[in-house]
Amino acid sequence: MRWSNLSARPDDGSLLDRAAPAAPPLPLALPGATVRTFDTPGFAGMTFYEIRAKSLINRVPGTSAVPFEWTVNPYRGCSHACTYCLAGDTPILLADGSTRRLAEIRPGDAVMGTMGAGAHRRYVPTTVLDHWQTTKPAFRVTLADGTRLVSSGDHRFLTDRGWRHVSPAEPHQPSLAVGDLMSGVGRFADSPKESPDYQAGFVCGLVRGDAADGGTATESDAWIRADGYLDNVSLTEAVRWPELPTGDWFRGFLAGAFGAVGRTDRLAVVFESSDPAYLRRVAEALTCLGLAARGPGRVRPGCVGRVETERHLEAALRFRHATGASMRPLDASGVGVRRERRLAVADIEELGLTLPLFDISTGTGDFIADGVVSHNCFARNTHTYLDLDSGHDFDTRVVVKVNAGELIRRELAAPRWSGAPIAMGTNVDVYQRAEGRYRLMPEILAALRDHANPFSILTKGTLILRDLDLLRQAAAVTRVGVSFSVGFVDETVWRSAEPGTPSPRRRLDAVRRLTDAGFRVGVLMAPILPGLTDTEESIDETVAQIAAAGATGVTPLPLHLRPGAREWYAAWIGREHPQLRPRYRELFGNGSYLPRAYQDEINARVRMAARRHGLHRPSPVAAREVAAGPAPRPSHGDQLSLM
Repeated sequence: MRWSNLSARPDDGSLLDRAAPAAPPLPLALPGATVRTFDTPGFAGMTFYEIRAKSLINRVPGTSAVPFEWTVNPYRGCSHACTYCLAGDTPILLADGSTRRLAEIRPGDAVMGTMGAGAHRRYVPTTVLDHWQTTKPAFRVTLADGTRLVSSGDHRFLTDRGWRHVSPAEPHQPSLAVGDLMSGVGRFADSPKESPDYQAGFVCGLVRGDAADGGTATESDAWIRADGYLDNVSLTEAVRWPELPTGDWFRGFLAGAFGAVGRTDRLAVVFESSDPAYLRRVAEALTCLGLAARGPGRVRPGCVGRVETERHLEAALRFRHATGASMRPLDASGVGVRRERRLAVADIEELGLTLPLFDISTGTGDFIADGVVSHNCFARNTHTYLDLDSGHDFDTRVVVKVNAGELIRRELAAPRWSGAPIAMGTNVDVYQRAEGRYRLMPEILAALRDHANPFSILTKGTLILRDLDLLRQAAAVTRVGVSFSVGFVDETVWRSAEPGTPSPRRRLDAVRRLTDAGFRVGVLMAPILPGLTDTEESIDETVAQIAAAGATGVTPLPLHLRPGAREWYAAWIGREHPQLRPRYRELFGNGSYLPRAYQDEINARVRMAARRHGLHRPSPVAAREVAAGPAPRPSHGDQLSLM
């Protein structure tokens, strides 16, 4: 189940007063959590789930572009301020070309995902990072080719109009519609049943193919299979051409023929033989399975003829799945993702049932479910792992790992720990308002100091100043990097877009105090909001105040919108700045990132402002220089949640 590492039983001791009774139902992934609310205005409407985690230091997935390998996140959700599920019997495409039921997928499995943008996507292998089960109202999506997918209403599929929810709960979310074209290869073929007809066809294909090839075959998996089949079928009967071959016979015949004279040529399946009658049978069997066959044409005496399938992924997968032939792992990496009319949505129906549903997260953020591209998410969407939503719940229902201090000491002391740098604040802010209540960071910083383990912190929270002495002590024995996120200084925009964060002025005051204490503080100017904070005047004013605060550098990061954050931000823009909606549609389209030309323009404006205000080179620091490693350079995956 999702977040199984968070299910350790809580202590009987009470951390804080005024605990609210656990109002059932608890999130499925947090059995036994202690639920608290507080009667102070700053936490009105918020719920905290206190859990005793099993681990704290997390490895970043190898496919991530971020420049660090390890993170610490004592909180999930953020006081600064769908589920994507399918039926368990849905076949998932593995990286080797085989399939496995979604319910049986496990973290670490290699599956097929996609990379790219819009219509230009390619298949790539990826790794399953997590697997979980939940219970949701079920919908059935039927495609023109007969594919039927049972999912939750929040599940998203890739279509010709971008990612679409089956039946979204929020009106602003893009909805799947009849006529939308799915992306992928279409329904996977059923695996063959090893009936007597299949077994007879297998033996016939193998023996006749070997005879046509001169009887030179050596022992292989195909011959071992045939030997087992001969316990059930007569060899004499099996090698005869049947008058009315069944579908099972054709499937078995192709599997046996592949074992005798078949090979793969990238995506094509190729059969070569000097027996024209045999090759015609191969072509007939391929046609029976719905696979276009090329060849054999005229085969001259003493020459070798050839039959092959079409060279595309759908044909390669259909042959593998329908025949059950023993084949080498499929290499489909780099193959383009296609859309065809047969993948058009024909029907979307609510089943009126609440069913157990499953989902996985992968390194690419997607996977192939019964032949169509399906989505999964991160960051704001990591809250959906808890059966909470990525919008309001992310801001108001916070998971707190109350044993973070003891956990990090234990993990830093473990013999297998290498002392690698740890990044904090890259998912949710470690100095969010909840930290004022729970005080987890002092214990974490003390442990890092005592083990002289390098670390960096990226934050919007001025609460970091509470721990200034601990940061100084740690900096005396290891590398400490501190970065602040200040995207703009406009108070009106701040009150609307980031109402739960300290004001930009207070953040810049914190930069000044940290600088005075000897830290070289970089500022991540993020996010820069199109139409709101991207003008030359806004950028110049922000950079000027960053420079005046003593920051040693500024790194711009124009807004990008991952799924989850994208829908949440779109609702905010529509509510607060409806006149900007056409511009955002033009800039973002169906993607997460702004056009490269726009990003380059914004970066140039920030760079020129930095030169004007003396931030193009490190500023002198009067106090001692703290031995600090480079602050994490933001990638497209590091932007803090806007709200």
